[in-house]
Amino acid sequence: MRIVAATPPHTPVLLDRVVELLAAAPDGTVVDATLGAAGHAAAVTAARYDRYGRARLVGIDQDPAALELGSERLAALAADPDVEVVLRHARFDRLPEVLDELGLDEVAGVLLDLGISSMHVDRPERGFSYRSEGPLDMRMNPHAPRTAGDLVNDLPERELAHLLHRYADERFARQIARRIVAARPVSSTTELAEIVRSAVPAAARRTGGHPATRTFQALRIAVNDELTALDAVLPVVLERLMPGGVAVCLSYHSLEDRRVKRAFADAARGCICPPGLPVCGCGRTPLVEPLVRRPERPSEAETTANPRASAARLRAVRRLPTEPTEQVPS
Repeated sequence: MRIVAATPPHTPVLLDRVVELLAAAPDGTVVDATLGAAGHAAAVTAARYDRYGRARLVGIDQDPAALELGSERLAALAADPDVEVVLRHARFDRLPEVLDELGLDEVAGVLLDLGISSMHVDRPERGFSYRSEGPLDMRMNPHAPRTAGDLVNDLPERELAHLLHRYADERFARQIARRIVAARPVSSTTELAEIVRSAVPAAARRTGGHPATRTFQALRIAVNDELTALDAVLPVVLERLMPGGVAVCLSYHSLEDRRVKRAFADAARGCICPPGLPVCGCGRTPLVEPLVRRPERPSEAETTANPRASAARLRAVRRLPTEPTEQVPS
C-alpha cells in the first residue's frame, strides 16, 4: 500500500527497522503509544496491510496537536475498509485503560518512540527549545497543570539542583540552580538558556554542545513525568503482547534506555534460583526473547540527513508462546 501524507512529514527515526520488526508481528492490532505525526504508524500499518490484507492500528498521544497531525496523515490508510485506525488522547502509561476500553486483551505489537518530537522543538510557543524565544512551558499535554516555568520559579534551590542532576546528570547543577534562583522571575526559554550559559564555566562551554541542553532535558522530563510513565507502561506492554507479539522501543538518552534494557532483560530471564541448586525451584520461565541483542543505532547516512536521530537507540523483544510461571519455593 502506498502511503499518502496529508501534512509535511517529520522524519521518523530508524523507520525501515521499525517497520521490519512490527510488520513481522502476528496478525492483529498494533499500538503506536507515542503517535506523534504518525510517520512510524503509517508505514507500519501499510506494511501490515500488504502482509495480511488488513491492518488495525491504535494510536495514542497525550498531545492533541499530534493527534490531529497523525489523523491527517493516516486518513488515506483509514479510508480503506480493511484498515481500522483508532486514535486516543492519553499518555502512554494509560495503555491498559485504552486497551480495556477497546476490548483488547492482547495486541500484536507495540511501539514506544520516547522523548521529544520535531513538532515540539520546532514550535517556539511550546517552550521546548533553548534556541527560540518562547514561554517556559514544555508540556507535551498542554492541559497538564505544571509548566517548566513553575519549576524554574518556584522550586527551592536545593530541589532544583537535585532535579538537574537526577534527570540530566548535570555536573554544574548547583551553580545553575543558584544562578536561576538569583535571576527569578525567569519568563522565557532564551532567558533561561542565557542564565544557564552564564553559570557554566567558560572552559566547559567550549565543548559538548549548548550549555543549556541538559537543563532543558531535565525540566522537560520533570514537567511531563516521563520516567514514572515509562516505568509504569513497560511491564504492561510485555504482558499484553500476544504470543509472537513484538515490542519496539526507541530511546534517546541513558535514563530511558536503562529502563527499557532492564525491563526487557528481566522479562527474558528464566530461572532465578541461586547457583548450585541441582533442580530449579522457582519455576520461572522467560516471558519474551530479545530480537535485538545490543541497542541498534541509526546509520551515518541517517544521522547526516536527520541529526536529531543521532542519539536514538532501538531495542525490541518478542513474546514467547508459553505463559510465564513464577513459583516461590515453600
